Amino acid sequence: MEVTVLASGSKGNSTLIKTKEYKILIDAGMSTKYLENKLRELEILLQDIDYIFLTHTHTDHTNALKTLIKKCKPTIIMTEKMFLDLPYLKDYDSIIILTDDINIGNLKIESIPTSHDTSDSRGYIITKEDFSVVVITDTGYINQKHFNKLKNKDIYIFESNHDVELLMNGSYPSWLKRRVFSDVGHLSNEAASYYLAKLIGPKTKKIILAHLSEENNTPEIALENINDYFAKNNIEFTNIVTAKQNEITKGIEV
Repeated sequence: MEVTVLASGSKGNSTLIKTKEYKILIDAGMSTKYLENKLRELEILLQDIDYIFLTHTHTDHTNALKTLIKKCKPTIIMTEKMFLDLPYLKDYDSIIILTDDINIGNLKIESIPTSHDTSDSRGYIITKEDFSVVVITDTGYINQKHFNKLKNKDIYIFESNHDVELLMNGSYPSWLKRRVFSDVGHLSNEAASYYLAKLIGPKTKKIILAHLSEENNTPEIALENINDYFAKNNIEFTNIVTAKQNEITKGIEV
């Protein structure tokens, strides 16, 4: 299994998970042209995409979806509430509605509810044999009851959206600051560091900090925050990178 973040940030999000059998996108929030170009860099065609999982239906996670269902006809995996948010999917046949964990060939797909200001939002755990990838973005917090399911995975793609001081002293209007900082907003660098310190384990190989705000965060601040938090808590883990808005990450094989 190989994992590549194609884009991550406020303007669009998409992650590729590739196995010998399947090519899967988690979200399709950039333009179709952008996704096509980035996939070509990886020697993959749009038409090669078998499945698209949706974390939620905000535009920065679904922007290309309407075109993709016409152009390459992937199977869309989402909850019923997400389906109802997207009326253009009403007559589309290749949809799996999530009601529980599912299996796609030798892949196990688990989802957990996240907390965001939309009808429904999900994080995913994708497992092949003994290797697992966690994708958590767009959430104001993570319920502790999901910790056991999320613990000690190989790769974490994890929201680290904003620096609290930059957010509060920045140019956003008060209502938007409250929204971002709320329990249905986005994880701060501090919150991401706290959760990841609880979740990573001996198996963990890589952390990718995702969905960084262009205005209220920087890669340097996000990395400094988590590295300092880990050091203060005697956690020896340094294989941490940040995902970019318009660049693909180096593919990670597990």
